[in-house]
Amino acid sequence: MIFIVRTVQKVNTKVIRDPSKNPVESTAEFLVLEPAGYPMASVLEEYPEIENPGVFEHYAREQWDGFVARKGEYLFDKRMYPDFAYRITEVQPCESVIGLKTKIIVKDLVVSSAPTVEFTSDVFFDDVIGQHSARRKCRLIERFLEQPEMFGRWAPRNVLFFGPSGTGKTMFAKALANKTHVPILPVKATELIGEFVGEGARQIHQLYERAQEMAPCIIFIDELDAIALDRRHQELRGDVAEIVNSLLTEMDGIVERPGICTIGATNRNDTIDPAVRSRFEEEIEFTLPDENERLAILESNIKTFPIPVKDVNLKVIAKMTKGLSGRDLVGKVLKTALHNVIIEDRENVTQDDLRTSVKKIMKVQTKLDPESLYI
Repeated sequence: MIFIVRTVQKVNTKVIRDPSKNPVESTAEFLVLEPAGYPMASVLEEYPEIENPGVFEHYAREQWDGFVARKGEYLFDKRMYPDFAYRITEVQPCESVIGLKTKIIVKDLVVSSAPTVEFTSDVFFDDVIGQHSARRKCRLIERFLEQPEMFGRWAPRNVLFFGPSGTGKTMFAKALANKTHVPILPVKATELIGEFVGEGARQIHQLYERAQEMAPCIIFIDELDAIALDRRHQELRGDVAEIVNSLLTEMDGIVERPGICTIGATNRNDTIDPAVRSRFEEEIEFTLPDENERLAILESNIKTFPIPVKDVNLKVIAKMTKGLSGRDLVGKVLKTALHNVIIEDRENVTQDDLRTSVKKIMKVQTKLDPESLYI
């Protein structure tokens, strides 16, 4: 039997007051807080600025009413900035309960600085084998990121990468960022769907604001079809529709954000909603590797095996693996063969080990419709 355990959100203890006790005796007179930030650093973070202390005090009392306040502990926002923490630096009386008359003071009304998160890539174009057409077309993006002022209104702001899964779309975006020495903000489209209506739309705008601070910058949205699937094929939730509309607003450039290039990635561009697809000025196709490219992928990766390879003819393996992606070759052919040898406690990887792995995956692939390679 499998038990699924859900993580518990960090909250402070809330007490139920005893009606027989005088509420004045148990209620905190005042509380001093200092902003502490989020538990973890992320691309999608927004740091609050308290413009009106009086309004914030009312907001804080209302959401933390009934919580026990202990010096050194944290209070977490549950509304506008979910999981943003405030540290309790002083409370009088000690371990008293926050009430509707508690005076709440915030030491620093503005968080001095958000934690620095490095968004760099260690992938190089030499790591990506093949995709010569995509490489040629990406020279335009490369030039734009190196000299954004040169393009003006003709900048390639939105580019769509499409093609079968495992053909190097994500690697290519990271290599592009590395080549041009610009930061990349990679997100999966599913991460933009928030828990509440409006949260996802806010995260889209946060993402672009963060990119603007780091410009020139690449925003890479993987699995774009998760939020931008053609509306003729589905009934959209209200929050997903909001996310799409927010994305369209940013891609249209209604708010000028120079130096930002949005790269979307999908396995099937024909399922993307026409309203979203029309915003991409360029569509770059990623194809499955041919025989020579498959051979190069096998040769490049087999060199890193932790145990020796004996009497292996990779040309034969490359010929046998037509229709497989680079990810399939590495993850399902080479890795499977290596793991089997390690399990059996043998000293060498042989041609038979590779053949067995190929036959296993090709048997599965032949049962699949060719269109399913894109899913």
